[in-house]
Amino acid sequence: MKKLLLIEDDVTVRENTAELLELSNYDVITASNGKLGIETAKKEVPDIIICDIMMPEIDGYGVLEALSKNPSTLNIPFIFLSAKTEHKDIRKGMDLGADDYLTKPFEEEELLSAIESRLAKVAILKSYIKDETPEDGEKLKDLNDLRELFSKQELQYFKKGETIYEKDKHANYFYLVKRGIVKAHRLDNQGKELITELYKEDDFFGNHANDPQSSYEDYATAMEETQLYTVSREEFQKILAGNPKITMQLVEVLNNNLSELKNQLMDMAYGSVRKKTANTILLFAERIEKHPLKSIRISRADLAGVAGMAPESLIRTLSEFKKEGLIEIEGRNIKLLDSQALKMVK
Repeated sequence: MKKLLLIEDDVTVRENTAELLELSNYDVITASNGKLGIETAKKEVPDIIICDIMMPEIDGYGVLEALSKNPSTLNIPFIFLSAKTEHKDIRKGMDLGADDYLTKPFEEEELLSAIESRLAKVAILKSYIKDETPEDGEKLKDLNDLRELFSKQELQYFKKGETIYEKDKHANYFYLVKRGIVKAHRLDNQGKELITELYKEDDFFGNHANDPQSSYEDYATAMEETQLYTVSREEFQKILAGNPKITMQLVEVLNNNLSELKNQLMDMAYGSVRKKTANTILLFAERIEKHPLKSIRISRADLAGVAGMAPESLIRTLSEFKKEGLIEIEGRNIKLLDSQALKMVK
């Protein structure tokens, strides 16, 4: 029988929900506020936690943050149950590391399904990490195997322009892009955006540091309708710990990305406006589209963010390239007509 901790300050909701869960064969422990919930979680170490958000003393967000810092509770699946229905509230809960977010009033089947799916996810990950290790000691042979493992996780959907995570926020997840494009970006001292990386289908991204208190170093935003597979930082660290070959391959990929970022920063510091613009177009063509003659649909602001220049300067340079026959512009679409000439731009 799985042990479940229910943290809810409303007596009626707490008692009714506890009764429902007990009838569904769960061993239910309850707490009437956030402070008691934290103490109970550390003492009982339940298999899963369901927590309200708006509570006295410590709210649900505070409960999750506290438990995420404790080694004995940081891997426990956590579901928010709240009357707060605005998208920003749901996103805040998920960014803090919640596994799911249900809004009140909820259907019995909805709650039970959420619990079952989270417990099943934990069981699946444990089986990959512990139970099915082949003779050579590694289950995963390469990054394609890692992608296959990620594909068994639940998808998250992001609209164009929606924030995936914010700089300096606690790093709770590692991501794999199933569909769409994601930009990693930061702001300079003048508030100008610098796009530091672009991620497309089959790319990994996020913070993979072993430090449980680590934070994201950039912002991540969807540039179009995007679908991501996500694995919690703790689960991801377990996978890497059991698969050193994968760890080395992933580090190599991330180091290559870092080297490219250094080259980009050098171009920004010393390159001409024309060279910055040409390199940025080529970068987008390489990262986003496989066919060199296919149009790139990208906003001028995002192009300027990668190039590290004012949008007005970029637009003027694009017009020059068009007149010179290097590119073709149709609305927001840019088509490369002479990529070799763009590479030679000084």
